[in-house]
Amino acid sequence: MKNIKKVRKPFRHLNQSDRDRIEALKEAGHFQKEIATILNVDGGTISREIKKRKRKNGRYEATTAQKKADSKRRSSKYQGMKIEKYPKLCERIVAELKDHRSPDEIAGRMEQENITPRVKTNAIYKWLYSAYGQRYCKYLCTRRYKKKKQKKSPKREMIPNRIPLKQRPIEGEHAEGDLFVSPTKTGTLISGAIICVPSAQLLIATLIENKKPAVMTQAVNRMIAGISISDLTMDNGIENRDHGQFNIQAYFADPHAPWQKPHIENSIGLLRRWFIPKKTDLKNISEEELQKYLHILNGKYRKSLGYRSAYEVAIERGIIQKIPALERG
Repeated sequence: MKNIKKVRKPFRHLNQSDRDRIEALKEAGHFQKEIATILNVDGGTISREIKKRKRKNGRYEATTAQKKADSKRRSSKYQGMKIEKYPKLCERIVAELKDHRSPDEIAGRMEQENITPRVKTNAIYKWLYSAYGQRYCKYLCTRRYKKKKQKKSPKREMIPNRIPLKQRPIEGEHAEGDLFVSPTKTGTLISGAIICVPSAQLLIATLIENKKPAVMTQAVNRMIAGISISDLTMDNGIENRDHGQFNIQAYFADPHAPWQKPHIENSIGLLRRWFIPKKTDLKNISEEELQKYLHILNGKYRKSLGYRSAYEVAIERGIIQKIPALERG
């Protein structure tokens, strides 16, 4: 006959309710094995609980047992316990800190060299910020003796009173707007504000000196002055904060959803492919040059427009009254 290996029941911590039942069952004369069966724990759990938590008179009381358990739990995982437990590990960490190594370097190197015992980065920081390792914080690059509290900044509403795109009427001559900018590393504040009227693929743009809301408002009102459109769809950039001062109703796409205004995204890509590649510093582009580029693009015969130009379709739809003078020059 084969020996059947006894499987221990999974371990779990006892709580106040379990200890109340142990006390009641024990007072009623039940054996430890019976109590273990009722609580669905291993017999050894009950044996250790009674042995460790009973009072000096030998009586088991649930309230006293719970207090002893809570006290032991609080002191069982003190900060830096593992580092303090192994002197050689502690010595290595201190020596590395004195050698201008960061906790991340120390932990990563120990893992790479398969050092045992070892600790992770967070454990080293916890030890350093505790009473045990605080005297070594002077070797950190920050010289900080406690964890820096993260400031909870109030939620900022960048676009007040914004109207989501889903509320835009279906009917009307809609337009989309956006910015194209210089590379961040150039430090140039000059940007390009651009509007596209999807039904005609018509592009209107201008250079602006910076992305301040007041400057953007002036640019938008200047660009829409000569065209007939119903509304304008924008993104959630801070430059559009003063949309209430636009001379047209503005709607806003969802955050991080450029696909909700695809025509302006494609138009910026077209302008970049033909004339203003990415990484171009816009301070090297004049307003006259930009208008020349737009004039060429608006005059191109588009397959999507039945091989007509944006100017021709825009005049037909009443978006503009005539082709700009630059076309005749």
